[in-house]
Amino acid sequence: MLKNWLEAFRLRTLPLALSCIGMGSFLAAFYGQFSLAVCILSLTTTLFLQILSNLANDYGDSIHGADSADREGPKRSVQSGSISSKAMFNSIVVFTALSFISGIMLLYFSVGIGSSTFYVFLGLGLAAIAAAIAYTNGKRPYGYSGLGDISVFLFFGILGVCGTYFLHAQSFEALILLPAASCGLFATGVLNINNIRDIKSDKAAGKNSIPVRIGMDKAKVYHGLIIISGLISSIIFLLLTNNYRTILYLFFCYFLFGKHLSNMYKANTSQEFDPQLKILALSTLLFVILFGISILDL
Repeated sequence: MLKNWLEAFRLRTLPLALSCIGMGSFLAAFYGQFSLAVCILSLTTTLFLQILSNLANDYGDSIHGADSADREGPKRSVQSGSISSKAMFNSIVVFTALSFISGIMLLYFSVGIGSSTFYVFLGLGLAAIAAAIAYTNGKRPYGYSGLGDISVFLFFGILGVCGTYFLHAQSFEALILLPAASCGLFATGVLNINNIRDIKSDKAAGKNSIPVRIGMDKAKVYHGLIIISGLISSIIFLLLTNNYRTILYLFFCYFLFGKHLSNMYKANTSQEFDPQLKILALSTLLFVILFGISILDL
């Protein structure tokens, strides 16, 4: 039973949640504004949100037919019958509550209860919960309209990184938008791999992701543009902040991303695409760790 739930949590996607919080926290430390409590609670809240999103995605896709027997990617829990639809719905309720409670605790330790900033971030938190659930659920799930890429870019990039930074520092630095964009673009790349892999079943279910709309070949080009743009954004930040040495520190990551893109362009089957999802997620986390260690001279 535990194994079934761990599979439903989709642990290989969790590095993306760690990446955006890690990047925001590293940047806060770089600007001398780091808080350990904010870092821990940000990580906890984001992990709960990511698991919530994965569970809601499993539940919603099974209801709408994207996770049918014809799906070529890994079998989902509700689809395979390893977890009942009712149990999955109940787990969504539980992780919604955990995300909310953890988020309130984060705001309490960072901006305090009742301030105007508290209500702004409370609204963003509720929007994140709603986005996690509405991706594949409801009468008009936005993931079925090809809007998932924008949502991932915002929540795993701009809002995730910049929001974390603000909770640490109570201020904002315009330059952090560049590494924030990097995290968002890499996370969007992970979603794109998922959507390329599932083109056939998504098309049959009426899930009009970007790869379904433009086809596999153009989706591969789109993927390359996403990853390269993410790398360029980070390099521009490092150049503008005089962190030239960090560019050399990240050489191994550039190699990993390059190898990943090569494998993506060669891949043609779901079995070839699927491993690249985990590879890109882990490469993103490694990129953030090396980025942070280098800019802080650790």
